[in-house]
Amino acid sequence: MSTKVEILENSMVKLTIEVDAVRFEEGMKSAYNKNKGKMAIQGFRKGKAPRQIIEKIYGPEVFYDDAANYVIPDAYDKAVEENNLEVVSRPEIDVEQIEKGKNFIFTALVAVKPEIELGQYKGLEVAPRTIEVTEEDINVDIDKVREQNARIVDVTDRRIVDQDQVTIDFEGFVHGVAFEGGTATDHELTIGSHSFIDTFEDQLIDKELNEEVDVLVTFPEEYQVEALQGQPANFKVKIKGIKAKELPEVDDEFARDVSEFETLDEYKASLKETIKERKENSAKKEKQEEVLTKLVDGSKIVLPEPMVDLEAENMTHEFAHRLQYQGLNIDQYFSYTGQNMETLKEAMKKEAETKIKVRLVLEGVAKAEGFVISDEDYAAEMNKMAELYQMELDKLSQSIGEDEKASIQQDMLNQKALDLITDAAIEK
Repeated sequence: MSTKVEILENSMVKLTIEVDAVRFEEGMKSAYNKNKGKMAIQGFRKGKAPRQIIEKIYGPEVFYDDAANYVIPDAYDKAVEENNLEVVSRPEIDVEQIEKGKNFIFTALVAVKPEIELGQYKGLEVAPRTIEVTEEDINVDIDKVREQNARIVDVTDRRIVDQDQVTIDFEGFVHGVAFEGGTATDHELTIGSHSFIDTFEDQLIDKELNEEVDVLVTFPEEYQVEALQGQPANFKVKIKGIKAKELPEVDDEFARDVSEFETLDEYKASLKETIKERKENSAKKEKQEEVLTKLVDGSKIVLPEPMVDLEAENMTHEFAHRLQYQGLNIDQYFSYTGQNMETLKEAMKKEAETKIKVRLVLEGVAKAEGFVISDEDYAAEMNKMAELYQMELDKLSQSIGEDEKASIQQDMLNQKALDLITDAAIEK
């Protein structure tokens, strides 16, 4: 096997790979064995016709596609490895010569990792950030806890107000005729949730238990039931129940119920520290994003388009997996948004480009600083991962291949680089 390497513009490389005829013949034999059972040749039982007979009838070309697919992957991988290419795209394959008894020649057009000209990364100027925890911040967190510990109680001594939970019977009419799907019994509705159309919920405010109400609404022009689109409707509603959230009082007893502290003051002091840590983490993340933006903007990076395409494609697949985890498949998402895989991928490209550039500048800083990951550093990271995934360390280590290990180590190097440029930034 021989390989010719042609360096093209914008980090593109064209490989011309020539595979000797003996290896291609192995591919032809494999193609014959794969396909002979599918071919009915007169005078032979299915799968028993000799290769020479099949080739005489159909021509040797009948096996070329499968023979090429047999030969190309290994030849391509070997060419990439021998020439120390860091490929960052899928190969674009073209067959140049394919003929029985001759060398097989194909080309592979690939993007390789681009060289970058790293900009200044120490002493980058960033906006100053002040960390302050106010009484309002503490009250916001307390209110969230109060909501989590609220009781739902029946209301009998007042009229409906916003955020009440009501139980209703209703029947809807359009032009005096009841319509399908417009009737329900003992329906639970939270006032202000906007789960019903138009001003339906607003018209229940200030009504009382057991009251019967006429609610007048208009269906939206784009309502899912075409016959109801834009139609005025009258709902006859009976209010059968009113419930409200009863929030706990904020006092020492509340503090004891929701925390390990005995007094409200102690609980508030703890919340203050928690909020401060949260704000510090948020400020650090903002600072990191700012220095990364400045570093990327100050560096010279030209990305090959296939590299961006592959990153965007991977991001769309990750997005689809996240949707599936949330109980929604990608086809449902497309039906709701009017998108498809291509438009989603196109929308991801800008973010994909940014992700790649950030990765490249961090790798550049790590390389410039001569950072390394020691065995101790890597072992500590494995311990953290084992704890995070609740796995035994040995089993986790066995499940990680060399490629995954290299990726983890590169992420660790990038984190060292990010810490360096963040700590070296000047707030001004």
